[in-house]
Amino acid sequence: MKNIKIISIGFLTAFFIMFSCEEILDVEPKDSVTPIAIYQDIDQVEKLIVTMYNSTEGWAIRRNEFWGQRINLEGASFEAKFNFQDRNDIYNLRSGGWSTSNVGLAFEVKWQNYWSYVQSSNEFLSNIEGSPAKAANPAKADLLIAEARFLRANLYAKLIKYFGGVPIITEPNQLTGDFSFTRNSYEDCVKFIVAELDAVAPILPPTRPAAEFGRATKLAAMAVKSRTLLYAASKVHDPASLPQTQNTELYSYSVATKWADAEKAAKDIIDIVGDNALPQVADAAAYQKLFLSPNSEILFARPYAAGLYEVGTGGFNAANSLPDLAQSPSGYGGWGLCSPTHNFALEFNFADGTATGGVTPASPNTNREMRYYANLNYQGAMFRGRPVDYALAVTPSVTTPDGLDSPKGLGNVQHSSKTGYNIRKFQDETLTKTNEISPNRPYILYRIAEVYLNYAEALAEQNKDALALTYLNIVSTRAKQPTIIGLTGPALKAAIKRERRVELCFEGHSFFDERRWMNEDKLGFDIKGLTWTKPTAGPVTFVEYTVVNRPWDKKMYYLPIPASEVEISPTLKQNDFY
Repeated sequence: MKNIKIISIGFLTAFFIMFSCEEILDVEPKDSVTPIAIYQDIDQVEKLIVTMYNSTEGWAIRRNEFWGQRINLEGASFEAKFNFQDRNDIYNLRSGGWSTSNVGLAFEVKWQNYWSYVQSSNEFLSNIEGSPAKAANPAKADLLIAEARFLRANLYAKLIKYFGGVPIITEPNQLTGDFSFTRNSYEDCVKFIVAELDAVAPILPPTRPAAEFGRATKLAAMAVKSRTLLYAASKVHDPASLPQTQNTELYSYSVATKWADAEKAAKDIIDIVGDNALPQVADAAAYQKLFLSPNSEILFARPYAAGLYEVGTGGFNAANSLPDLAQSPSGYGGWGLCSPTHNFALEFNFADGTATGGVTPASPNTNREMRYYANLNYQGAMFRGRPVDYALAVTPSVTTPDGLDSPKGLGNVQHSSKTGYNIRKFQDETLTKTNEISPNRPYILYRIAEVYLNYAEALAEQNKDALALTYLNIVSTRAKQPTIIGLTGPALKAAIKRERRVELCFEGHSFFDERRWMNEDKLGFDIKGLTWTKPTAGPVTFVEYTVVNRPWDKKMYYLPIPASEVEISPTLKQNDFY
């Protein structure tokens, strides 16, 4: 692999220079220090590990590309679309979809970036063994080794979600090494990830002090295992329903106990945290605050704080990489980069627990469930001191002006929402300006609500409906939905899926969930929006319309391996249909 070749040239130079510009955890780069000196000192060794946490996801899907610094997976999922100028080059979901030379700017270097971190992990694990640092402080060294193995396992968990089975590489590659890589089966990769996580979980601490928020814990390792096994058990990996016909070992998971394994992985976490681990909230505002600071529900997250930005440490590149500026409506000076689809908005129930049934209500923003108001900005939503207003006036005047957030409103109107929605989740409305930085807002990677839903899904797939319903209700009732009674079979499974869509929205789940469930109607579809009109007298009105069609091709269950990588290592099998 090309990237692995590059990174093996001068380990410290590649390691520090490549990542010091995007530092998230506050570590001072030491690119003038040699590997020999670093592995003499356990504190220097720890700085290598802290830097390696840049391998986790954050607000940016791609930290070295302009648009990728300000968006994540939401715009490539059922949840939203990229808004600015209706551009397709960001995710490349239209015009034939992905190809081996073009997967869109957001995904362009996923393969290379993940492998560069795998190589860094392997370099670290190779160098720490037998080092003076480990000899001087073996207990701390063992913990740092466990962290490196955890981060490598987490990288593999991400690689197989995007690509299917990949080469399992546990030794650092050298410039003169053999680059004839072959892909391991998907099943072998899952076994490797699980074995690594099982090995390090007992070594990692059960909790971390506040100063180490964002570092791996036992529960973080168990959470990665839970998600990995749930995904592996899903329909897209079932040998009977594989979309692929070639090299099926790269996608298939034929373990007979797969759902029982997924059930146990989630239950092992629940046995530690309990059945009542979700912080309870009184209303939408309190629910929204769960995503603005560290709390007891979070199992693993990427920390952000003053001075810890997504990209850079000041000026233009800092604040607008965070949700307040990147996702606020245009009238607030925001970029509104990923507009939630009306299709997704219809997934939110009414307050009494009834579903929309995919039909637009006569008053779409009235009497909806709590999370609708916490997660979405919509016409009339009270946000930062005024109502959001997307409406265009029939006859603009002083008394009936065009909406401040409309295509004729304030700010850069090219950022005005195309769907009639903006993302509210993650936004800190206590900030006086959208270009300020929250003191402690995390990017949540794993949390307990997901584990409860993982458990419910695995139970439902084994017809353990009563217990599955119990854990579905734990999550749903926290959000003030009425208790669901009597659901079984397909209806229960559908309710669990809906709950994941709503509870975990904009957290990077939808892109993978709809694929693993093979819900192609939520992968390719007409993206709907609402246009709002303001008459001279009377209430605003709306019309539902098709914003754009998002086609679907079964090749897009996975990203292709970049053509340049296959040229360097021709033994790498390309994903099917590319």
